[in-house]
This record gives sequence, structure tokens and C-alpha cells, in this order.
Amino acid sequence: MKKSIILLCFGILFSTQIFAQWSPEERARIQKLNQEDHQLMMNLLGISEIRPGPSGDPKAPNAANTDESIATPYTSLPDPLVFDDGTPVQTPEQWQKRKSELFEAFDREVYGRLPEKTPDVTWETISEQDTLVGEFPVIVKELIGHADNSVYPSITVDIEMTLTTPKAVKSAVPVIIEFGWKLPKGWKPPEGFKLPKQEGPTWQEQLLAKGWAYAILVPSSIQADNGAGLREGIIGLVNKGQPRKADDWGALRAWAWGASRAVDYFETNPNVDETRVVIEGLSRYGKAALVTLAYEPRIAIGFIGSSGAGGAKILRRVFGEQVENLASSEEYHWFAPNFIKYAGPFTPMDLPVDAHELIALCAPRPAFISVGAPNVEGQWVDAKGMFLAGVDAGPVYELLGKKGLGITEFPPQETTLIEGDIAFRQHEGGHTVIPNWPTFIEFAEKYFSK
Repeated sequence: MKKSIILLCFGILFSTQIFAQWSPEERARIQKLNQEDHQLMMNLLGISEIRPGPSGDPKAPNAANTDESIATPYTSLPDPLVFDDGTPVQTPEQWQKRKSELFEAFDREVYGRLPEKTPDVTWETISEQDTLVGEFPVIVKELIGHADNSVYPSITVDIEMTLTTPKAVKSAVPVIIEFGWKLPKGWKPPEGFKLPKQEGPTWQEQLLAKGWAYAILVPSSIQADNGAGLREGIIGLVNKGQPRKADDWGALRAWAWGASRAVDYFETNPNVDETRVVIEGLSRYGKAALVTLAYEPRIAIGFIGSSGAGGAKILRRVFGEQVENLASSEEYHWFAPNFIKYAGPFTPMDLPVDAHELIALCAPRPAFISVGAPNVEGQWVDAKGMFLAGVDAGPVYELLGKKGLGITEFPPQETTLIEGDIAFRQHEGGHTVIPNWPTFIEFAEKYFSK
């Protein structure tokens, strides 16, 4: 239990560190701009009010539901293998056409459209260092991806990425992209918090032991994680500093776009194999990792950590975080403005798509869904809701000659499901993927050793 609490603390600490580094005045300013832009989007949509979301505090009067008996007010989910006109999808060729319908719905109503024209990115190596990670000799490259801002020079976008490769590379190796954080210079943990000593090899050391590389891609260098930054970053650059339209892309798709630019770079680096690229992320970055896997066909495998609502969780389920939370002024920037309307006047039942179809859009590529223990991580991310989405994506994988989860009943904690091309494991820790790294590596080896 002590180890699990430590893992939970890691998740809480690093998921809030970017916001915590700001002064109280800066936090107040950003919250004010969030609310102003959120209201602007509601005015654009003709919405006067939206329903409030439940609280993540289980002791609050409006606590999110955790009673499974009332979690499924729906009797069915949208069928990924049925065209919009009701025609069934029966062949892989038909699935390619059905994918276009699903992408259109996700673009218009959920994650927003990628602009027709996005700027080119030129990668620059800032530094290169021979060093050690644990006992492994490595080369660490600090990289900046400069987005061409010639159309609007007042906004600069410099994508930050660190690439670590084994020093003795004899052939191109797999690379794992982690959506991660870059701690500001001089940053210190909150007073009284002591970083625990690492037990066993780190996830980086586990990858290097296999001879694999890893990259840390900083999403906030692509697009700020708040509504206040929507007129800056890559979204602001493309929009030339103007507000978004109703179906414009949100931060999740912007971060996914940044991951695609990282793959562009890998295609030029002889030490990494651009055909064996993993995308990994936790929480909001787990959502982004799943969106990236769905939209970027060059990503080989996804490691999707505790992504919850807006990621791998069925949105129609009344359990844990809800659409109303996602549509609030704190989280709406992850999505297209159109998504706000599903918190009023529409409901999640009116959504034309749901999370199982996002996972289906990743097929036939492998997806590993990771989640923590309910007594440590809590119920907010809805482990069962993510499992069920994996189950309902299975028929698409099977149509394409792959395997789904293999079971339909939610398994006991720490059950390892990696026999199919959709994998699932609920580990013993908190809001983290750390306990699942060994299992994920075993899963990925099935594909990367071929």
C-alpha cells in the first residue's frame, strides 16, 4: 500500500506542477481568460448555460457516481461496423470508408478538425551528450522543432523534445514517445514532499535494457493546457491569433499533431526505426496518446494510461468524470467548441460516436489500456468504462484479422490481458503507468521482435 500511495503522489504531483509553478496572480489571470473564452464559445454555439459536472471528491454532496448499478442508462452504443445510412460493414474495404464517417464525426463534434494547412516544422539539435542512464551508455539529444510562423510572426511555436538512444546502436531501434513535462529551472517539490527512492529499474532503464530508445515530447510547448492559450501556440498560430470556430481543433489534436512532427524527425534519424514508434501518455496525456494513435497511422502501438473521459472511457457511462466536466471552462480547450453543447442542450446520449469507436480507429495497430487501482487512483477515470470500450472495439480488430480483448466480463485487478491486439491491465498503483511498464514491454515485444 505504501508503494501504491507513492505512485499516486507521483501522478498528482506531476499532473499539477505546470499550474502550480505560476503565481496566484497568474493563476487568477489564466482562469479569468479561460472563463472569458469559454463564454465566447458558448455564445458562438448559442448556448446560455451548461450542466455542472460532478465533483471528483467522493465526500462532496455532488460526488461523481461510483454505483455500477446506475452507471449505464443506455441500452446500446453506436456500432462502428454500421454505416451512417444503416448499411452493415462486412469487409475490410468497407471499413476504410466507414472510418471516414467516424473521423468526420470525431472531427466535427469531439476533437476538432486539423486545419487544411499547418506550418512546416524544422528540427534543430540544441545539444548532444554522451552520458549514462543507470548503467546504460546513451546519447541524449535536446531538440527544438521550429514551426514556420512566417504567416503570423507574432506567435512562435518551438516544440521541445529530448531523444535518448543507446550509444552502441548497430541498427535502427524502436522508440517510445512519452507525452511528458519539462520541469522549469529551479523547480522544487512542494514543501514537505520528498521524492521516493526508485525501487528497481526505471521505465527508461527497462527500455534501454531492450536496446530501445525513448523521447520526451512536451505538449505544452505545442499548445498550452488551458483556454487562455488558445490564441497562442499552434492553434493560435494557424488562426492568426483569432478565436476558434465551432469545429476547430482543441489541445488534444494539437498535441497529436506535435507527435506527428516528432515522427517526421524520426524518419530523418538513422538510429531510430520510424516504423516501430510507440506513443505513451498518462491522464490528459493518455487522452492525447489515444487520439494520436487513432489519427497518426505511422504510430505502431499505443500505451494509454488512465485516459478516462475524453480518452478510452465510454462517455455515455454515468460513472466518474462526465462530459459536463470535460465541457467546463477548465477542460473544454482539449476539444472542439462543438463538444460543449453535449453538456447542454444535448447530452452524451446524443453524441454520434463514443470512445470504443476511437479505439476502433486505431485498428489494426495494438493498443494497451492501462489503469490504476480504484482504492488508490480512485474511480474518476472509470476503469470498467475503459475496459468496455476495448471490448466494443474488438469486432473491428477481428474484421481486420486481429484479436480483441478475448473476454467481455470486467476482470479482477492485476489480470493481464495481452494475448490480443487490444490489451488491458489494472495495476495496483495510483494515477501512473509505472507498474504496467514491464507488462507493456512484454506486449510490445510481440510486435517489435518480428
